[in-house]
Amino acid sequence: MENETLYLKIDKNVQSKGNPVYLRDIASINCAKKPVENKVKTLRLPTEIIKGPGRYVFSVLDVIETIQKEYPNLEINNLGESDFIITVEKDHTPSDAWSWCKTVLVCLLAFFGAAFSIMAFNNDVGVTTLFGQLYEQFTGNETSGFTVLEISYSIGVGMGILLFFHHFAKKKGMSDPTPLEVEMRTYEDDVDMTLVESGNRKEKTL
Repeated sequence: MENETLYLKIDKNVQSKGNPVYLRDIASINCAKKPVENKVKTLRLPTEIIKGPGRYVFSVLDVIETIQKEYPNLEINNLGESDFIITVEKDHTPSDAWSWCKTVLVCLLAFFGAAFSIMAFNNDVGVTTLFGQLYEQFTGNETSGFTVLEISYSIGVGMGILLFFHHFAKKKGMSDPTPLEVEMRTYEDDVDMTLVESGNRKEKTL
C-alpha cells in the first residue's frame, strides 16, 4: 500500500443535498487500485457544521484526514482546491409558475433598466441635438426628430446589443462565453473567495 497513490480533485464550489456527504459527491477520485478507489468514494466527510441550507467552507485537509483514517499509508495527491465550499440547496423545488414569474420580472428589470441607461446616456451627450445639427448641415432642412439618423441609430443600438451578447452564437457555431456569462462567473468566483477567506479568518480567531 506504501506505493499506492490516490489522486483527488475538488472544485471550489460543490453542491450537496446535505448530510450525509460522501466523498464521491464532492470530489473526483482516481487510484490504480479500483477497490481502494471505490472504498474511498463511499467514505463520509465530517459535516457537523452543516445545519441546513447555505454555504459551508471546508479544507482539503478534512478530506485527507478522512481518507487516512481508513488508509494510513496511502499517498494522496491533491490536484484541486485547498479550500472549497459545499453549497447545500433547499429540498423543495420551486413551482414552474414561480420560476416563470421570477424570469419575467428579471427580464422586465433588465429591459427597462437598459432602456433608461441608454436614454440617460443619449440625454447627457446630447444625441438629439447632434443629430439635428448633422441633418441640417447635410440637407439644409430642419429636422423633425424622426429622420434616417434616428432610425438607423435605434436599429444599430439593438443589433449591437444582440451581437455583443452573442445571441446568435449557437447559429454561428461559436463556443465563446458571452460577456454576461463572464461577468457572472467573475462574480461567483469573488463570492467564493470571500467566503473562503472569511472562513479561514474565523478559524484563526478561534
